[in-house]
Amino acid sequence: PEYIAIIMSSLLLLGLFMGHPLAFVLGGTAVIGALLAGKPMVLGIVVNRIYGEVLDNYTLLAIPLFVLMAQFLSSSDITDKMFEALRLLMSNVKGGLALAVVFISMLLAATTGIIGASITVTSMMALRPMLRYGYCPKLTTGVIASAGCLGILIPPSIMLILMASYSPLTIGELFAGALIPGVFLGFLYAAWVVFVAWRSPERAPSVPSEGHISRGALIKMLLIEAVPTMALIFGILGSMLAGIATATEASAIGVLVSLLIVILKRKFTWRNFLNALYETGRTSAMILFIVVGATAFTGVFNITGGLGVVQAFMRGLEMEPWLLIVTMLAIIFILGCFLDWTGIVLLSFPVFLP
Repeated sequence: PEYIAIIMSSLLLLGLFMGHPLAFVLGGTAVIGALLAGKPMVLGIVVNRIYGEVLDNYTLLAIPLFVLMAQFLSSSDITDKMFEALRLLMSNVKGGLALAVVFISMLLAATTGIIGASITVTSMMALRPMLRYGYCPKLTTGVIASAGCLGILIPPSIMLILMASYSPLTIGELFAGALIPGVFLGFLYAAWVVFVAWRSPERAPSVPSEGHISRGALIKMLLIEAVPTMALIFGILGSMLAGIATATEASAIGVLVSLLIVILKRKFTWRNFLNALYETGRTSAMILFIVVGATAFTGVFNITGGLGVVQAFMRGLEMEPWLLIVTMLAIIFILGCFLDWTGIVLLSFPVFLP
């Protein structure tokens, strides 16, 4: 088992450093590990587990539905108008553009649930204006990248849905647990922007006011754009946290309401509709391919004894609980340099959860 654990871990790292897709690296390593262990029959058990437990998991149905909801909302241009209103409201505030990016990212996080979508939208909206108005490039890219990553933490998050399918906790419990840390992290980013703007005004200058729109009109514009989105978010989270609807039911309602928002804003076109379906299928397939590969990897790793070796090693460290948590965080930090959230969750959960 010790040799299998070392060989499979080494093959996994080698495949990732060679730039191959994570799903196929995980699946390929599982096949090689089973053959090297002399237990090719393990692969049959793994296939049964993939189709009998993982892809038959009702919880995972919420993933494509939440992705589709995000696609519909992104085609309604709500975010663009809200960012424009925030930008004009904070025109004379030092670091105002960066603060607008943080707050819009927090709202986007509650509607997309995907890192890539949040960062892409904020980059398209804010990157060029911030650089044009003299913002420090490091601060600009740092704010967009960090605030964009809130999309995976603030509910409804695709990552939390995937975690719920592997943990004893429900999606509602994970959403409730992640809500306050996610929002708090967003406010910490905003506090850092304020500090940088106060200490080095040249890195985050104020933007001169453009146009002659009154402050009241801007606030009204912001509320008109924000209220439907906020009602959608609180409706989804509220129904789940109150126990009225499951995550899958809430995500289906979210898809319907987001589609109605697009129609009422007269942004519906068949081209956007079909593009939303295509992007949803592509994103969901990517996530579920990684789930299948990780299930094969952990299944072979477990049956051949590699997982038991790693768990015994972790338990044998005899650390204080806080030191063990710090060690786990350090491991996840290192994994974050090479893997995306899907691979990190699926590889670390079997080792860390027990």
